Amino acid sequence: MKAVLFDMFGVLARVQSPASQTVIERTAGVSGEGFWDAYWGLRPPYDRGDVMGPAYWKNVGERLGTPFTGGQVDDLIAADLASWSEIDQESVDFLAELARRGVRLGLLSNIPEELAVHYEATQEWLGHFSVVGLSCRIGSAKPEPAAYEWCRRELGLSAEEILFVDDRSDNVLAACEVGMRGHVFTGVGALAAALGEGITG
Repeated sequence: MKAVLFDMFGVLARVQSPASQTVIERTAGVSGEGFWDAYWGLRPPYDRGDVMGPAYWKNVGERLGTPFTGGQVDDLIAADLASWSEIDQESVDFLAELARRGVRLGLLSNIPEELAVHYEATQEWLGHFSVVGLSCRIGSAKPEPAAYEWCRRELGLSAEEILFVDDRSDNVLAACEVGMRGHVFTGVGALAAALGEGITG
């Protein structure tokens, strides 16, 4: 392997906590499975950059039959951003160690534009990546093959020279289907063991 391609949420940053989900539900005035079905069902165009936050939340409200006010939309964007902003410091420290060792690093994340801007403004460790594939900027999102191919081209490597790391097995499987190696992330220890001496210059 000549490069490690990281997912962000669930690997380097934490996924939404129950507490942060409760804040979003309270802000929306809607809760339960129906709310989250609308939230996730309408998410792909938002992650790909086809729509921005106001349009996304307008669509969610319409799907639920509960239109949100302009103030609610602003608050929902803020609550949603906060829910994805907790960093996994152990993983970020490990990333820094890989960078110090000279390992070539890439990032492939499904992320909407507002959240991408927030991370760019606040997380200096993004500078460890030689290639940053943000779904809202590249026009495709995992597990679409085009997202992995974009990163492969930017890294200038063959697919088999890249290890893709993600906490979701479906995303890892999609990477393997385009020829990359894959690792389902369960923790830093297991990833460090999987890497072993497998990285070359």
